[in-house]
Amino acid sequence: MNALRCVLEKEMVFMKRSFAMKATILLLALSLLALLAMPAFAATPNERITQSVGVIRDLSSQDDIETMADLVKSARGVVIIPKYIKAAFGIGGAHGEGLILRRDAATNKWYGPSFLSISGASIGLQIGVQSTALLLVIDNDKGMEHFYGDKLKLGADVDIAAGPVGRSAGAATDINLKASIYSYSMNEGLFAGFSLSGSLMSTDHDVNASYWGSSLNSKEILNKRATAANIQPLLSVLNNLIKRAGN
Repeated sequence: MNALRCVLEKEMVFMKRSFAMKATILLLALSLLALLAMPAFAATPNERITQSVGVIRDLSSQDDIETMADLVKSARGVVIIPKYIKAAFGIGGAHGEGLILRRDAATNKWYGPSFLSISGASIGLQIGVQSTALLLVIDNDKGMEHFYGDKLKLGADVDIAAGPVGRSAGAATDINLKASIYSYSMNEGLFAGFSLSGSLMSTDHDVNASYWGSSLNSKEILNKRATAANIQPLLSVLNNLIKRAGN
């Protein structure tokens, strides 16, 4: 009996230490996300643009992206989040910063950029901190209109789905693709569709004011032609991605 009691006591001590360690890791992870979300740590407009160029280049170098390229070819806009950081220990959160560009599919002219952030919560079998690059392809005018406001909840205000991958030409007009937004991720060289339902997107007004030199709302910004010199490298890689679309 004493031996059993000793074993049980040791097990209780181990469980308490294990719980304390998990709680500490979770607290540190969530503190990191809160720190990253603070304005003082926000990436500058030029940093976001430069990082976005890298994201599109990395995506464009992957195999089996014709379906994604088809979607971009007919897109009304794209959102690029270079670093979507998820921190969790079973329960956690995520935060990222990026930009949105509107596109006239008929003329292939680009408008913007407007700068934004994304945040979300997560529950499941996940441990640690992970950084993922995201591309959201806005497939129709209804989806684009939701980005004219200050906040947008994906999956509630507008439908979103993990983007299809593969070599199927003409997939952008497939009747089975009915979502307003399709999301893709790039993590350590792995390209895939990615679910963001439940995440909240918010306009970064201070970053917009810094880039444009005045206070403009999202709709005003997304109706301004993307003609600045520093945005041209991003437009170039996006147009190169469109060339990968199926005929």
